[in-house]
Amino acid sequence: MNKKKLSLIIITIVIICSSFFIIMANKKEDKYSSTYYNLGTINEITLYNINKNEGDRILKNCESILTDIDNKMSCQISTSEISKINENAGIDYVQVSDDTYYVIKESINFSKMSNDTFDITIGPIIDLWAIGTDNAKVPIKDEIIDKLSLVNYKNILFNDDNKSIKLAKKNMKIDLGGIAKGYAADKIYKYLKEDENLENALINLGGNIRILGNKEKNQPFSIGIQDPTKPRGNSIGNIKVSDKSVVTSGIYERYLEKNNKIYHHMLNPHTGYPFENNLSSVTIISDKSIICDALSTTTFGLGIEKGLKLIESLDNVDAIFVTKDKKIYLSSNLKDKLNLTDNSFTIINQ
Repeated sequence: MNKKKLSLIIITIVIICSSFFIIMANKKEDKYSSTYYNLGTINEITLYNINKNEGDRILKNCESILTDIDNKMSCQISTSEISKINENAGIDYVQVSDDTYYVIKESINFSKMSNDTFDITIGPIIDLWAIGTDNAKVPIKDEIIDKLSLVNYKNILFNDDNKSIKLAKKNMKIDLGGIAKGYAADKIYKYLKEDENLENALINLGGNIRILGNKEKNQPFSIGIQDPTKPRGNSIGNIKVSDKSVVTSGIYERYLEKNNKIYHHMLNPHTGYPFENNLSSVTIISDKSIICDALSTTTFGLGIEKGLKLIESLDNVDAIFVTKDKKIYLSSNLKDKLNLTDNSFTIINQ
């Protein structure tokens, strides 16, 4: 072999190797994720089929979205728009952002469709029980009766001209804990899909799951259904979904125990006490996380019969009801779609 031919072979190999390393350097990783603390919970966002530099930039933007919503809608942040509305209860209107105005307006729709079972003005009752904090207690009956007079979403006044809101009575208080995470998940989903043109992501905001597209190899995500009798992370089965949101509300999440009685955090706006029925949890599956977030608590409060009736009346919304005696009731579109892995639970065919 002459030197010229050998040189050409070496150059060719160098070019091929250089191209290979460029391709490898640009090869997208399987997934890239980050964890944040916002909206009173731990959040994790995972991006699939993306490189680290892109992932880092996009996830920082996701954090900004979460922080912005938290700063607007948290009643634990004194400078938030919700805190300003609450501070001005019975006094004056407060102009708010498009985000906050939309979420409060949407909450009214869920209140109406649920016979007032969902009510964001339940803030005074939530503060009274303080479940999930160091100040948790079982209030006396007179305290509950007194605070119940402040709970009524019909006393939220709107001015559509300048997007301002007023609470009609002093000491009223809005709490968006039952809907804000769902809205945040939807907003991040929209950003990832429309602004970044991503096709695959998993958004987990404290258990509020919002899925963009599919997982690897165009396969749907397998989402575990929490076992309400065990700590978070234990499932009774799973369901395969793509481009959906899955949200569960259950008595296992936050509760107070006194005199051998469990008081969970889902409070009835009609009575001021935790909802009392045979349910352990409700999981809602839908195209929007704000719907899942609001309806998971709402249908829990309504119970199996009324809750299922509401779900069946809505388009593209499904539910899994789990009872304290380990029975599972599914909405009609979920028949044969729940992969049950714990034989101590039984699916009830209706």
